[in-house]
Amino acid sequence: MDLLTNLPTFRFSTGGITRVALRSIVLALLLLCPPLAAQDTYPSRPIRIIVPYPGGASGADNLARLLGPKLAERWGVPVVVENRPGASAVPGHDQIAKAAPNGYTVGFSATSFTTNVALINNLPYDPIKSFERIVLLGTNVVAVAISNKVPASSLAEFLALVRRQPGKLNYASPGNGTPQHLAMELLKLEAKVDIVHVPYKSSAGALTDLVAGTVQTMVIPLQTAVPHVNAGSIRMLAIMSSQRAPAFPEVPTMRELGMPAIDVDTWYGAFAPVGTPAPILAKWNSEINALLRLPDIREAFAKQGLVPGGGAPERFTRLLEEDIARWIRVVGASGIKAD
Repeated sequence: MDLLTNLPTFRFSTGGITRVALRSIVLALLLLCPPLAAQDTYPSRPIRIIVPYPGGASGADNLARLLGPKLAERWGVPVVVENRPGASAVPGHDQIAKAAPNGYTVGFSATSFTTNVALINNLPYDPIKSFERIVLLGTNVVAVAISNKVPASSLAEFLALVRRQPGKLNYASPGNGTPQHLAMELLKLEAKVDIVHVPYKSSAGALTDLVAGTVQTMVIPLQTAVPHVNAGSIRMLAIMSSQRAPAFPEVPTMRELGMPAIDVDTWYGAFAPVGTPAPILAKWNSEINALLRLPDIREAFAKQGLVPGGGAPERFTRLLEEDIARWIRVVGASGIKAD
């Protein structure tokens, strides 16, 4: 039946709906149907995951290459990882924000997404309004560690040592503006201590000098610290997350040590361009939540020192908002500049 030609004729008083007007309304509704149908069959062509970091050199890239093949298998379409590194990840994030909002381009990002808001003026995108949050992929516990050459066995003892020698002790980080740099500046701010930043070009160089005692302390991801703690070359003084780490149940959290404002994890999450249809976002969220429950995925996360994320997009949004506010405060108080 031809819906348009078989519409009944309506006659109303002035201001009523005519048959011509009703035909126009139905035509407009019909024009909405193709996108809805496309959503019902999504995905029907290749998907790309943009990672704004170098290939093989970031947790976001590792997770894209871990979860991408699983999604391709479940959905029956290719899922391609594209690395768009450079300029503190800003161009890569901008490319995600400006992609067509149809579900065929998403982004996997990390903590630098929020630290950039504090460090870089005039970003070409709005960190909240330009993106749809899909899901928190996972978090990475970080800890405050010191060289075994430092005469301290607790955070309180170490901070007392720093206070006796203001500006004389050093801490390492993988570079200016990195999450580890900002996390230590947050500790300095909360503990009111003066310790000098020594930026390195990589985590490996910073850790080598920590083990050697060239620098006294640094914020370090838990899985990176484990072999050196077990070898006795460094000591872990405090967990920066809100809960103790199962691998080191004896190490207290900052909250337990009287600094509740220090609640820091590094994180990884999935985004889409703003305007991506809600059914597509819901499909992504549902599928990734399902993947995060798989035993082999959880095992792979554990090997990388990651705690699986998951949950609703609102959980991820809250994390971003809290992170942005925290790092704006830290950068404003310390005057940090990114490289």
